[in-house]
Amino acid sequence: MQKQSTDILIIGAGLTGLTLAYYLKQLNVSVTIVEARSRLGGRVYTKENTNQAPIELGATWLVNEHSELLGLLKTLNLEVFEQFYGTTAIYEPSKAHPPQLVNSPNNNQTSYRIKNGTQTIINALSTQLEENQIITDCAISSIKRYHDFISATSEAYEFKCKHIISTLPPYLFDKTITIEPELPREIKEIMQNTHTWMQDSIKVGFTFEAPFWKGERTSGTIYSTVSVLQEFYDHSSSDNTSHALVGFMNKEFHSHTKEERQELALEQLEQYYGNQVRRFLSYEELDWRNERFTTASHDGFLMSQQNNGHPLFQNSFLNNSLFVAGTETSPYASGKMEGAIRSARHIFKHIESLL
Repeated sequence: MQKQSTDILIIGAGLTGLTLAYYLKQLNVSVTIVEARSRLGGRVYTKENTNQAPIELGATWLVNEHSELLGLLKTLNLEVFEQFYGTTAIYEPSKAHPPQLVNSPNNNQTSYRIKNGTQTIINALSTQLEENQIITDCAISSIKRYHDFISATSEAYEFKCKHIISTLPPYLFDKTITIEPELPREIKEIMQNTHTWMQDSIKVGFTFEAPFWKGERTSGTIYSTVSVLQEFYDHSSSDNTSHALVGFMNKEFHSHTKEERQELALEQLEQYYGNQVRRFLSYEELDWRNERFTTASHDGFLMSQQNNGHPLFQNSFLNNSLFVAGTETSPYASGKMEGAIRSARHIFKHIESLL
């Protein structure tokens, strides 16, 4: 087992972890990030195929109110562009009636996507760090507080630290990492009953040569309460040279195979667009319920956003040596990229005050 010392250990190289490490560059501290996956980004995952539109299988949209995220993007010289919805939408409220083309409701809140894919913010943040600061394929299994330091252990590493920040979803953190001494009962109960953003989501997407859904008497915006695809949107590139439709599949199709889900999705799209949908370039999907480094099995039901932003998440633990961060912990915009950035900012301010 390799032994390493670092002032600050960040568990998770998703948006919160990488942003926090970026902020901590302002302080005279050593920082190490460990990531259980072989890739960076966590719930930011853009699937890219050569000469095709990027398909967002994780975090996607932001709005003008997401000031911390927009500020960070500006600092990193990353651009956003407006999400295209069009003036109409395909609406399917019932199997008893055919899908309808309806006027889209007025929405005063403009949505944006990040140019070249959400993954670009992960890439930009990681390039701001030293290569040896990030260790992938490293799943922490235990944390232990000693008199004058705190340690974290994985299968291959033991880290001796001053501070540890977990950016894992709180439910996953509680389920997969043992802590000694145990955390207070109140925070454990909250973590055990905190909903994880994307935990049941199935995101799917098709790329195409041309955006046929932008023609007359049709739309690339789809809402259905009764079919396999529940929400679908245009995902053409910012320069409109490559094209895709991407969205959410009904979570009840979790037990189907990828091939079965693809066929069911094509059958639904065929109702709207005809057999031209069969000439797709690629199909991509991600069933987040299968991502063991995002979520763990639940014994009961958790409401969407249950306990997200709970006040106890703003505290530190084990004598200011352990912090719990991530989008679920943010009081504002929890479950969104903005929440992840605000959580990183909150922890940074706390660490800065301690130092």
